[in-house]
Amino acid sequence: MARGSKVWWNGAVLPVEEAKISLFTHALHYGVGAFEGIRAYRQKSGQGAVFRLSEHIERLFESCKILDIKIPFSPDELVQACLQTCRANQFEECYIRPIVFIGDGPLGVNPGTQPPIDVAILNWEWGSYLGDQGKNAGTRLKISSFIRPHVNSAMTKGKITGQYVNGVMAKREAIAAGFDEALLLDSDGFLTEGSGENLFMVKDGRIKTTALTSILNGITRKTVIEYLTSKNYTIDEARFTRDELWCADEVFLTGTAAEITPVREIDYRPIGKGSDLGKPGPITQEIQAAYHRIVHGESPEFSPNWLTEI
Repeated sequence: MARGSKVWWNGAVLPVEEAKISLFTHALHYGVGAFEGIRAYRQKSGQGAVFRLSEHIERLFESCKILDIKIPFSPDELVQACLQTCRANQFEECYIRPIVFIGDGPLGVNPGTQPPIDVAILNWEWGSYLGDQGKNAGTRLKISSFIRPHVNSAMTKGKITGQYVNGVMAKREAIAAGFDEALLLDSDGFLTEGSGENLFMVKDGRIKTTALTSILNGITRKTVIEYLTSKNYTIDEARFTRDELWCADEVFLTGTAAEITPVREIDYRPIGKGSDLGKPGPITQEIQAAYHRIVHGESPEFSPNWLTEI
């Protein structure tokens, strides 16, 4: 994982070693901050382009609105800052991480009415989040003993730093048990999402994804739904149970980091049936291939509106 040697820090591009925070940073103690995960892809021309950059920055501002954090830059300024950071590190293809958090100020739970706000953008080269084997042959999931917090306990529409402790613990539990990723249930026992991915299943040609009740509104999820709708697939956004998922014909995960990752096994049960048992299914493979074309600028019906050149 090659990290960029430069970061964007409160309005200026700096060497990484010069971008420092205080040990009195409020977010370090209480987790009050928001972030985004964005990817840039090398196009056929060799030029890099960032996928759905404006939508990611818009979601960052919504996360901060949920936290009552006022970002001291405009959306357009942060769009340009993401591009500037990629150029500074000479990355055509990379992962981009904008992060906004409460800085050095009062160290009580209440940071005050006008706390200092820090904004940083960093990037690095990142391959398949769940590994090349997971992306190609399918990944293995475990239903976690940790549940997704209730919607009035954690603000599930925000990509909020401190809330990811829940996902970290679920992921570590899954890895320790020999799996690749965790799936979390909600407080009523229905499926929600992975530690950092949205969830889809296919049964008898119909596609189902978790409703936007207790999950993050994933941008890759939205991309997949828009693609499937254009191809006249039936998509249900609804709650579903673990036993329904175990009996699915296909299961896949979506996310900026995970992209489109097939699932071959859940709780020791192989997914699929017949010759596709334990293998990526045909709809999953279609979506994988379509997503690859879209992000690399090879789908004129989608790509021009969703790619911002670096």
